[in-house]
Amino acid sequence: PMLDPQAFFEALADPIRRRILAMLLDADELCVCDLHSTLDAPQPKVSRHLAVLRGANLVLARRDGTWMRYRLHPQLPAWALRILMHMKDSLGSEAIAPAPSVCEASEA
Repeated sequence: PMLDPQAFFEALADPIRRRILAMLLDADELCVCDLHSTLDAPQPKVSRHLAVLRGANLVLARRDGTWMRYRLHPQLPAWALRILMHMKDSLGSEAIAPAPSVCEASEA
């Protein structure tokens, strides 16, 4: 699916969504539990933001047992990736450093 520039920029309007995208630039995939832990935001709030990113065709989701794992859409156009890279650079590493994974620990 083509990326709609309007939906792309609307998705970038929220600081949590910008941080999620920046984190996904550095990871193949991240579990929603890792995202909400790193973002220090409630899981339902993070899931709502991920739904916006999915709706804009910026991320793809995959079920892994009880967890949902997210990754950047592999067919993002070059212009969108360049914007995301510049955005990530402007956030600074402390804003996007992932916390240790909590998914497997809480599954037991």
